[in-house]
Amino acid sequence: MRRRFQKGSLQKVDGVWVARWWEDGRRPARTLGHVSKMSKATAQSELAAILAPINGKSSSPSGTCGFSDFVAHVYLPFYCRKWKGSTRKENEGRIRHHLTGEFAARSLKSFCRDELQGLLDRKAALSLSFSVVDHLRWDLNQIFGMAVAEGYLQRNPAALLFTPRECPRPTTRVMTFEEVRLQFSVLAVRERLIAKLGVLAGMRPGEIFGLTWVRLAAQYADIRQRVYRGDVDSPKSVRSTRWAALPEGLLDSIEEWKRLSLDTSGDAWVFPSEKLTTPLSKDNCWRRHFLPKLSPIGLRWANFQVMRRTHSSLMDDLGVDPQVRAEQMGHTVDVNENVYTRASFGRRREAVNDLEKRIDLM
Repeated sequence: MRRRFQKGSLQKVDGVWVARWWEDGRRPARTLGHVSKMSKATAQSELAAILAPINGKSSSPSGTCGFSDFVAHVYLPFYCRKWKGSTRKENEGRIRHHLTGEFAARSLKSFCRDELQGLLDRKAALSLSFSVVDHLRWDLNQIFGMAVAEGYLQRNPAALLFTPRECPRPTTRVMTFEEVRLQFSVLAVRERLIAKLGVLAGMRPGEIFGLTWVRLAAQYADIRQRVYRGDVDSPKSVRSTRWAALPEGLLDSIEEWKRLSLDTSGDAWVFPSEKLTTPLSKDNCWRRHFLPKLSPIGLRWANFQVMRRTHSSLMDDLGVDPQVRAEQMGHTVDVNENVYTRASFGRRREAVNDLEKRIDLM
């Protein structure tokens, strides 16, 4: 008789997470970690990793396995061990909302390529962002690809899916030197320093709001953590852990804000919330303090992502080596060149003029 997948149980016992499950007629227990140092979501991922090999023996792989069961008990337990906490939350939420909720009663073998492409087409018609729909395409390909690898299916029905052309793509504007100067001129002391760390140092917003005073040295920001949706986490990637160089003039802005700060001890947040014990919320800061200043001057579009993209693009205009730009921003040269850097119109105009002159001389 086929045994059902089990989810196990998770309990708080004397301040620690204790996992329990059934195995060979016994009910083992394992301490996973202290509640104060391990979130419930992390503990659940640890439990899922324990249960994955046990559930894997519950029955032979078959295409009759339910889509939701496969995602919950095979796919997510495996990949959650790879993903960072922030990535896991994002991926689990997207998959649950857009895929497992809709396909709860379906078996793996019941899907075909055209139906899955139709799903993406419908999502695009709902004006979901290009990023969301493209991630759903990636999710489907990885889920069904794993089903093939594990012997549940013989072929991957999601292998040839594409993101619909009608899907709204994000704008990729960058500020000019004049717009950067205008932005800095209207912001208050704290917000001006935040903007400078984004534009001049190329830091991500999570890295900026995750700074403590001990990590802000005279010549660099020592990036060892970030804040993502209120949670303090490690940097986005291995390359993101770095020393982000700070220009000399930025040190004056740091000292100006430090004089106004209530707590400048080493472990204190550089940009604390009103409680001082938690970091400032990026979204609240943008909505309450940036937008009222930037909207009247026509720069409400110059958000944190634009600031970081502006850093890369203006550095490119200045002829800074791509490797230097990539290491300063904490990613690869390929990402820097293809995602963040946008050549200015003036530089492109200069390039075509040079081409015309070279041809005329021939």
